[in-house]
Amino acid sequence: MSNYSIINSRQLNYKNYAVRNILNIFLTIFSGIFTIITVLPLILVLGYILIKGGSQLSISLLTELPEPPGDDMFSGGIGNAIIGSIIVTSIAAVIAVPIGIGGGVYLAEYSRGGTFSKFIRFGTNVLAGVPSIIAGICVYGSIVSSKIIFGANFSALAGGIALAILMLPTVIKTTDEGLKLVPDELRKGAIGLGASQFTTITRITLPAAFTPISTGIVLSLARAAGETAPLIFTALFSFYWSNEPSSLLEPIASLSVLIYNFALEPYQAQNELAWAASFILVFILLIMNIFARLLGRYAPK
Repeated sequence: MSNYSIINSRQLNYKNYAVRNILNIFLTIFSGIFTIITVLPLILVLGYILIKGGSQLSISLLTELPEPPGDDMFSGGIGNAIIGSIIVTSIAAVIAVPIGIGGGVYLAEYSRGGTFSKFIRFGTNVLAGVPSIIAGICVYGSIVSSKIIFGANFSALAGGIALAILMLPTVIKTTDEGLKLVPDELRKGAIGLGASQFTTITRITLPAAFTPISTGIVLSLARAAGETAPLIFTALFSFYWSNEPSSLLEPIASLSVLIYNFALEPYQAQNELAWAASFILVFILLIMNIFARLLGRYAPK
């Protein structure tokens, strides 16, 4: 006979009034309540924006220019702000993505954990926590006020530089972490076949880490597209179309600054336009975040 005592089947029954079961039910309910409280602000914000801004949607909203404040009957559209946000964010991506990927490649592939690489990682973490308005003020002091870029003052290019500063930490960190996930066997196999380190990085490790890197890029773009403070100090605002190359050196409209400006106006027409622009901006950010999640889930590993 086994040395282990035979357990009575009654001891295995669920006891409703046991202290551990009562505590388990209490903590489950407690966690559920706090989960609802956590998600509730998001639902309320999205719902309120949908009600206030969704009702303003029309073709003219997306294709016309905003009217200067003063007319309480007609506010125009946000077509130039949509295009301006795309232009400024694209400039930021052109600047931040190559630099960020290059920095991440250096940290993951070339550095050996020395003092310099530790300083870069520390600086990246600090930069990720810097308020966005600080980036705008720095660019204003170094580029806008000095007119160092072709004598331009407020411009789309200055706004793109400010947003690029905010994008850099995310791109660097996701590239670094994504390359660390690539198995070392792939590197050793490529080097064993005679490939150089540069060839191994460009042909093996970077394609293998495509999913986390691209996800980080999309998330950084989503953050940059929703920033307001840096653009107030750099790109300012414009009531005109930005459809010429020279407009890159001139003030440019953006959705976030349009919302800020028109929400402060005492006219109802401009306030409604700000709500409509808020809806469009939130919708764009939501689509970008969903795309980033889908990219991370379904992209080839």
